[in-house]
Amino acid sequence: MNPEPEVTIVGAGPVGMTLAALLGAMGRRVLVLEKRASVPGQPRAVHLDHQAARILDAAGVMEELAPSTEAMDAYEWRNAAGQVLLRLQPEGTLGRSGWPESLMFSQPDLEAALARRLDDLPSVEVRRGQDVTTLAELGDGWVVGCDGARSTVRALLGIECDDAGYSFDWLIVDVVEHTGRRWYPCNLQVCDPSRPTTAVSGGPGRRRFEFMRLPGEDAGELAAEATSWRLLASWGLTPTNATLERHALYRFEARMARQWAKGRILLAGDAAHQMPPFAGQGLCAGLRDASNLAWKLDHVLGGVAPAALLATYESERAAQTRIEIDFSVELGRIICIDDPEEAAVRDRAMIASAELSGPVGPPALPPLGPGLLLAGDRAAGSLSVQGQISAGGRTGRFDSLAGRGWVLYGRDADPAAGLSPEVAGWFAGLRGLTVDCSAASSPYPSWFDELGASVVLVRPDFAVYGTAGSSRGAGALLGSLCRHLGGCR
Repeated sequence: MNPEPEVTIVGAGPVGMTLAALLGAMGRRVLVLEKRASVPGQPRAVHLDHQAARILDAAGVMEELAPSTEAMDAYEWRNAAGQVLLRLQPEGTLGRSGWPESLMFSQPDLEAALARRLDDLPSVEVRRGQDVTTLAELGDGWVVGCDGARSTVRALLGIECDDAGYSFDWLIVDVVEHTGRRWYPCNLQVCDPSRPTTAVSGGPGRRRFEFMRLPGEDAGELAAEATSWRLLASWGLTPTNATLERHALYRFEARMARQWAKGRILLAGDAAHQMPPFAGQGLCAGLRDASNLAWKLDHVLGGVAPAALLATYESERAAQTRIEIDFSVELGRIICIDDPEEAAVRDRAMIASAELSGPVGPPALPPLGPGLLLAGDRAAGSLSVQGQISAGGRTGRFDSLAGRGWVLYGRDADPAAGLSPEVAGWFAGLRGLTVDCSAASSPYPSWFDELGASVVLVRPDFAVYGTAGSSRGAGALLGSLCRHLGGCR
């Protein structure tokens, strides 16, 4: 790569490659360093929420990945007797981001698609088989450590992690079935004190099973292949009708780095945080890191914002991720009960609640923490909606047709109408786009109602910057943003 990279990313997992793809699409020079010599072929993460799918679409890979995903119909918790303790069920076919609420997939499919995407981006270089051992190897530009839970970058920076006090060993087993079978519900959590078990889709034709290690159980014996087949037998899976793709003992933990940045070096993904998988947010959280970082790095490198903008990365994402970690830990504490009497108390309470409520929708994503957001606006930091639009003779998702940048939405009129030429020109320099939603169909009218707004300014990572109660507020919103970015006095 010539000249020197503007951003060096350590780690070519899904988070590192997504960040590289987002930056590369903006024309930024990116170098990705990966210690593994080739793209790994083992499944690990299996769940994407609608926002994660939206981010991967912005990175240029979701349309390719979509055919090899399976939309979740429900996530059901049952006790040892098969009684329903909780049923999470999407309320519609699409989530807030215009993609299905939850998608199950195989991580090797995603990593292969991302690797191909990076090959197509001329400003991105990937060097595999290159292990980083010192900070001096990383050059003088911005650096992002996306090198996993055992992050070398984090260790070299001397950053420690705070532990949430959650630690359980689980046997992870991935199988490929020889013949198709309809699993319903798609995802199942068995809260059996004799062996808490997770059984979920790993993408079409694949199943992921997770078996909790019991107190006193020998780790070596649990990790043996014969044990996997013994545990799978009760699910009707044997070597004659399925292939064991992976079996490994993992420790589910909940931790967060005490700092997400030191100087020009930042952390993202598992290098910054880890959480139990029960809410399916581990990879999703890392992709949100990448989305938050990409446009901020681009703005700083492009000279439209000072380097101080990157301080908002940690303040926004750490607060949001802490909520996700705490929620995942709380789910784990409920699931991992191994005392029969305690489990019976839990079951009675949850069964009564489930009978009263019926199926419930997935929990809403928490908003961003304090940062580059309009102060005092209750909508600031929430996720914007995405609907279908028609443009240039094509119909499709808004993000794909409109491109990726700042968006100023007007409910009843074109919000550009009241802007001065100077402000309009400045906004265009941010890849800004104004959209008249006066004739738009769902979900935009209900979104404006939800926010109680007539104008909404949305950031490149799909987070709401702020709102205004009338079309005359568009100029004030952009003025606030300009001051926030240090471009206006």
